[in-house]
Amino acid sequence: MEDSRIVQLYWDRDQKAIPAISEKYGNYCGAIAWNILGSREDAEECVNDTWLRAWNAMPPHRPSLLSAFLGKITRNLAFDRYSYLRAEKRGGGELPAILEELGECASGAGDVERAVDELELARAIDDFLAALPAAKRDVFIRRYWYTEPISSIGRRYGMRDGAVSMTLSRLRQKLRIHLMERGFEP
Repeated sequence: MEDSRIVQLYWDRDQKAIPAISEKYGNYCGAIAWNILGSREDAEECVNDTWLRAWNAMPPHRPSLLSAFLGKITRNLAFDRYSYLRAEKRGGGELPAILEELGECASGAGDVERAVDELELARAIDDFLAALPAAKRDVFIRRYWYTEPISSIGRRYGMRDGAVSMTLSRLRQKLRIHLMERGFEP
């Protein structure tokens, strides 16, 4: 089913929207949640919560790119769930490694200052990504947006794990320099 039709089902408050969106985007949202949470049950719950959030957001919101809209909802829910699950116990998984990797590019200042700089930082990162060759941008986004494991990225692009790690390391260093040139401190 076309995305515009699915969105219209949501706007019409037609319950057929849920199975339609689940069929078309269930695997996509499930992969995002799985990469962050590493648990099938938690990922499924997160995806189901995504459908509910989409139901509550449409209307008034009419997303122009449904996949990005749903991906962002799923990602935010998965990060929230990850934080909740790790509040009392510190666990392994991909997320701590990913956050540590990106932590060397830009540090967090005070909460107020961070809130003011957030939009500027997002623009600087968008500019950086836009200037990258498509293959490198895809590797970066797979790791840091979709939180995909290095081994999975390697298989997807026919690269050894070490080559993926080196590519990501070089991209993080370039991002760090890019951000420093724009006044962001590491």
